[in-house]
Amino acid sequence: MPEKNKLAKPKPGPATQRFLDIAEIRDDMVILNDGTVRSVMLVSSINFALKSEEEQEAIIQSYITFLNGLDYPIEIVIQSRRMNIDAYVASLSEQEKKTENDLLRAQISDYRTFVGELVELGQIMQKRFYIVVPYDPLTNKKRGFWQRLSLVLSPVAAAKLSEKQLSDRREQISRRSDLVIGNLSSMGLQSARLDTQGLIELYYNAYNPDVFEEERLGELGKIRIED
Repeated sequence: MPEKNKLAKPKPGPATQRFLDIAEIRDDMVILNDGTVRSVMLVSSINFALKSEEEQEAIIQSYITFLNGLDYPIEIVIQSRRMNIDAYVASLSEQEKKTENDLLRAQISDYRTFVGELVELGQIMQKRFYIVVPYDPLTNKKRGFWQRLSLVLSPVAAAKLSEKQLSDRREQISRRSDLVIGNLSSMGLQSARLDTQGLIELYYNAYNPDVFEEERLGELGKIRIED
């Protein structure tokens, strides 16, 4: 009897990277497929409701001044995730095992149970705030039109930029980032620009919300990229 045809294995789908606008992350900036770049700042928060009326007014005015001083768009991103306290609970369990005092050991056990139930019932969320700053050579008003056009009419498919173009983008995005950080400081907000490692971790976590806690991204220098 002829051998039955084996079911063909399903072909793997296209890589996720094909659907992303990101071409490369390097030099503390995100390079998009169209050749434009982004920097990302992690920003602290303030409890506006606890401020006095005068302080609230000062913050609002500083924010208005900040927005009016921009001649390019920015993106404000709020990332909310359920707080993961597994490491903290594990440290409590370890401390409980090492404690010789019976009363103290019982208190640690009760506290560990309380914290676990509190997070489980309350669904405590952890929020992080980011500001994304763009740089597009075509919209750089400090350059003439033909100069701006020449910066984008180049082999930018897959963001294959020349070193001169990359250098220009690094310089411009750094200036904008420093300006934004300074203006945020005037509102009492601390901020820090994400480096290359931080940017990769940010996007890895954003696109892998179900696995990033179990499969942590390693250090950039230790990551092996398969061709």
